[in-house]
Amino acid sequence: MCGISGIIGRGWEGSQLERMVDALRHRGPDARSIFISALGVESPGQMVGLGHNRLSIIDTTPGGLQPMTCADGRLRIVFNGEIYNHPELRAALSDYPFRGRTDTEVILAAWRRWGDAALHRLIGMFAFLIWDRQTGRLIAARDRFGVKPLYYHLRADGTLFAASEIKALQRVGLGATPAPRTWANYLANGTMESGGETFWEEIHALPAGHTLTWAGGRIEISKWYDLAAQTGSAEDSRPEGEVAAEYEALLRESVRFRFRSDLPVAINLSGGLDSSLLLALVDQEAAPDAAIEAFTFVTGDPNYDELPWVEGMLASSRRRPIVCGLSAADVPALAHAVQSAADEPFGGLPTIAYARLFAEAQRRGVRVLLDGQGMDEQWAGYDYYRNEKGQPVIQGSRDPATFAAGLLPEFRALANDTALPDCYPDRLRNLQYRDITQTKLPRALRFNDRISMRASTELREPFLDHRLVELALRQPAERKIEPRPGGQTKILLRQIAARLVPANLALAPKRAVQTPQREWLRGPLRNWATEMVEAALDFGSGGWFDGPAIRRQCQKFFDGEGDNSFFLWQMISAGMILGQKRSASHGKTGH
Repeated sequence: MCGISGIIGRGWEGSQLERMVDALRHRGPDARSIFISALGVESPGQMVGLGHNRLSIIDTTPGGLQPMTCADGRLRIVFNGEIYNHPELRAALSDYPFRGRTDTEVILAAWRRWGDAALHRLIGMFAFLIWDRQTGRLIAARDRFGVKPLYYHLRADGTLFAASEIKALQRVGLGATPAPRTWANYLANGTMESGGETFWEEIHALPAGHTLTWAGGRIEISKWYDLAAQTGSAEDSRPEGEVAAEYEALLRESVRFRFRSDLPVAINLSGGLDSSLLLALVDQEAAPDAAIEAFTFVTGDPNYDELPWVEGMLASSRRRPIVCGLSAADVPALAHAVQSAADEPFGGLPTIAYARLFAEAQRRGVRVLLDGQGMDEQWAGYDYYRNEKGQPVIQGSRDPATFAAGLLPEFRALANDTALPDCYPDRLRNLQYRDITQTKLPRALRFNDRISMRASTELREPFLDHRLVELALRQPAERKIEPRPGGQTKILLRQIAARLVPANLALAPKRAVQTPQREWLRGPLRNWATEMVEAALDFGSGGWFDGPAIRRQCQKFFDGEGDNSFFLWQMISAGMILGQKRSASHGKTGH
């Protein structure tokens, strides 16, 4: 896992690329390299620069250093991610003169052979920049579900800046102003991932499953992966047993692929079905002599902590979990540190607790971890899939997630109306598609990338193999949710899991909340929360927020009304980001 940076065009200096690379050191502390070259006589005064921060996972020798060139020198790449099927691709490209063992070189060989059609052959997570010296083009690409990030800014003169994180672009003076429309969508609708928009003006995210091509000062963005087109509108009518056998075989291969590493691999566990299934598959598919550590987090509240479930899962393996604790006293400082890593709003106390886990893994020398992200979106595991609206931001809450009434009318009017996609003829798959491509999964992947890379650790998601997602999405509703009120979810997945994990874990209901965020914000964190809300109001008092209305709503929450703390966390996020922005600009609001 790594950090990548790139600049192409005119009127930029090498020191800018240096600063971008330095901003991403946490993503790759093992090596730092920069390549700069003139575009050529046909483009006078224009240069291309590529920067790389390396976290050595595959081929830890100098042979894996980037920026890397292909054998004939035409292509040069900086790459962030893992291509899990690189041995199979290497075999298919056996006539290429490979010089090392990295998956990076496999991408170069594949691109040299197949061009952008190579993307469809890659199984993994990736974001990369490829400079094609012959055509004078810079090509950026991002994986199917956006596990790995890529941000860019196109200057008015056609110069392109691109990097793994927003902070690298901001380090060279780009994207300093908060984007009102994105903030309005977040505060009114809870939307965090809206196409290519970010929370900062003039900084864009390359959407998942897309490529960006720069040539002659112009960019073209194309969609190379379309989940709806790959699955089709027809449901899978094959017998359940046939589907289950195919899915289980893919599960096993996916886990096996993600143990391809020159470093030990550990796992993150919670107490649910997905973690239980991951643990069972890891125990069966990993090498017999693999010393696999298991991490979990706790907050000291038995109403939320899943440690008893985790200990039950590990009992048969004779392993003890590595327990990472989070207390209320830890939250303020850690929240600000995580926010600094995130650049945009993140997901509250669960994300903070997860960040503590990655930090502990790093302290113990662990660099590669697996988790069970993605099954709820594939198999309709969230409770709202059963109701008519299917629109909540927060799993398990009965209250409205946001407080749009606290936004001033002109600011609130910037927010877009949210509409359910209509890619499929049935409501359930449209909900799943929305969560996979627009809401749940994109924001979870962004949170996970930042907190894992903050600790210079690589997180792999075995259940997000695109072949698994496509197969699950083709299944009819009766294989996912029982039609009766309160019926079981993830039905076919539970049938598969029942052959691999103890029955009490395969049948366990999903637990919606894993941290006492509501209780802590009402109790020991109330003063800090209030301070952050006031910082947000101070920034947005000139046109964003109705201060009295927001203070009244916060007071209701502090007094015990409602079960949803998401609105308050939104205001805390705004306070951490916008309040810091106000301080940095010495009182200028920037909006």
